[in-house]
Amino acid sequence: MRRVLRATRRLRACDDLELRRRALDLRWRIRSGAPLGDALVEAFALISESTRRTLGFEHYPVQVLGGIILFEGRIAEMQTGEGKTLTAILPAFLRSLEGMGCHVMTSNDYLARRDSDLVRPLFDRLGVTVGCIQQESDPASRRKAYACDITYGTAKEMGFDLLRDRLAMTPADNAPSRHAATVHRGFHFALVDEADSLLIDEARVPLVIGIAESASAVQKSLHHWARNLATELREDVDFRFESASRSVHLTETGCRKTILTRKPDGFSGFHVDSLYRTVEKALTARLTFRRDREYIVRDEEVHIVDESTGRIAEGRKWQDGLHQAVETLEEVPLSEANVRAAQITMQNFFRQYSNLAGMTGTALPARAELGKTYRISVVRVPTNWPSLRRLMKPRIFLTMEAKYETVADSIESLRQQGRAILVGTPTVSASEALAQVLERREIPFVVLNARQDAQEAEIVRLAGQAGRVTIATNMAGRGTDILLDAPARAAGGLHVLSTEMNTSARIDRQLAGRSARQGDPGSFQQFLSLEDDLLKILPESQVARIQLAAHCGGRSELSCGLLRLFRKAQRRHEALDATRRRQLLELEEHRLRDYEAMGLDPYLELLE
Repeated sequence: MRRVLRATRRLRACDDLELRRRALDLRWRIRSGAPLGDALVEAFALISESTRRTLGFEHYPVQVLGGIILFEGRIAEMQTGEGKTLTAILPAFLRSLEGMGCHVMTSNDYLARRDSDLVRPLFDRLGVTVGCIQQESDPASRRKAYACDITYGTAKEMGFDLLRDRLAMTPADNAPSRHAATVHRGFHFALVDEADSLLIDEARVPLVIGIAESASAVQKSLHHWARNLATELREDVDFRFESASRSVHLTETGCRKTILTRKPDGFSGFHVDSLYRTVEKALTARLTFRRDREYIVRDEEVHIVDESTGRIAEGRKWQDGLHQAVETLEEVPLSEANVRAAQITMQNFFRQYSNLAGMTGTALPARAELGKTYRISVVRVPTNWPSLRRLMKPRIFLTMEAKYETVADSIESLRQQGRAILVGTPTVSASEALAQVLERREIPFVVLNARQDAQEAEIVRLAGQAGRVTIATNMAGRGTDILLDAPARAAGGLHVLSTEMNTSARIDRQLAGRSARQGDPGSFQQFLSLEDDLLKILPESQVARIQLAAHCGGRSELSCGLLRLFRKAQRRHEALDATRRRQLLELEEHRLRDYEAMGLDPYLELLE
């Protein structure tokens, strides 16, 4: 680390032409076989000096340490505001010199575009090309971006490009020659920003490419018939509902009722199994998917809300008729159903890379799963400045209403002190419920959830102003720094207020980490209630007994001793999510073995 900083200072005497010449000479030596590790000090020094000349920033020692950890193929746990974007360019530059591609993955298109635009001038100074993949990019621009030395983009877009390449390489009549229509050039090095979110949270949902199939009038009629029938079926009599796995199965009684219920004309062409599945999907949509939590309706379309980020999952649909069941429930036009053509889990996509590294503020709690799934270790990087964050005692209430009213009281008090306030909510509906309370009290605020995703960066950028109240779904704006203005800093900095404990302790830590960055003052506090969704994973009788005792005692605010109940529920959610991810990966690995035994591409579906 010290050697890098000393080498950087020596480069200040070089002009730009000499700096570029040294970078090109280093690239030639590496591609001629020189060990990459031996070039680390010189490469880090070159990109650090280029950063200073281009952006006016100097790398901190802890950022250099983070860069070394990333180069070694590990995950660096770096707190919010410690400069992960500038840390990433150190190993990215060194790996780019090999000429085999370096992919830097972010959580959304905005961050990929922002970061690539920020670093392109400083890489250009050293003769290194930078490309960027966006959702709207066409195949030609994607191919050009992947041909660059360093490519920025989201993991999902890069994963979908892998699947599209596989489909393009399948033999077909009049098909282009093998590889002619592909965009990727290989999977050498991936550097994953917000690694816990991408490697773990988003790994619950596989990447799937479907072939659109328009719904016929009869199929639309089938979905409406199933929706109406679902309202008449009784749980534990006609169907079994497993809330943990979000699955519904008709019983023998339910199957008989499905067959005997009067159907519109034209249903004779449907196999009886298709009728059962459609009714089960209608029940699943009614029982497990809630508007403004799992999805929102915008412009007469159902948009999935990503559970881990609170953002709209662009281009994603539920499979096997479930999306159409939700659309029917919401009485919006039915979209085209997708016949699955290719799929891959996020875990297996990341395993395509010969070298994998990542950075995030909350990796240590997930180190066991990261090690088992990806064979990657976690190293904590110290902060550049000591943290001044104050963690305040959680407050627990009997009802949601009492909690929101107290949250509003707290916000009013903090605004009078001149603090900047960020309120974290788990869902779109929760953010809007709190907004109604503040609106009634005439407290000014800004809401950031899946409905305002286009304005996300600007809303977050202004969240550090004195007296400003920003209500956000917990992960919204992650990746964009909240910069305090002088009055807010003098008043005590950013106060982060969480209205519910999340299903993962890591997300709670991520939310708390939005305050007190880079030595700024700040504080964090949770407000909880016995009506929170988190507790629904526990037996109803257990929560009901506590509610009854509190109600009889006439108390609206309860003892902090109940915090252990919330942590117990959180641990159950974490265990359930880990089980789902493990089952998904095991299912895909079983399928991969079967396909490979048949000599087929393991990531493509068996399509007629």
